[in-house]
Amino acid sequence: MTKRANKYRLTLEQVSLMKEDATLAEPLSLEFENHDEIFTIIKKIKEKKLFGDENQSTEFAIGLKMFSEVMLKNRKHPLFEDFFPAFGEFMKKLKSQ
Repeated sequence: MTKRANKYRLTLEQVSLMKEDATLAEPLSLEFENHDEIFTIIKKIKEKKLFGDENQSTEFAIGLKMFSEVMLKNRKHPLFEDFFPAFGEFMKKLKSQ
């Protein structure tokens, strides 16, 4: 039996805060599944040079893939009702660049 999704672990750690007297949050580690190979997507987005900063390309790719996977799993949710068709057009535009 083949796997239906790739599994990832993401760790998010605050490095600094705007307010000097604020306390840093504890690191957050999250395991999740995605039907895409996210590292390949990151590489493709970087190659497209959509943004002036390579880090922004990585941020964009990770955020996009995490958001889109949640939306796909919850496509009937009222929150995504109006947005889902526009997102499809957005993805077509992104892939064509």
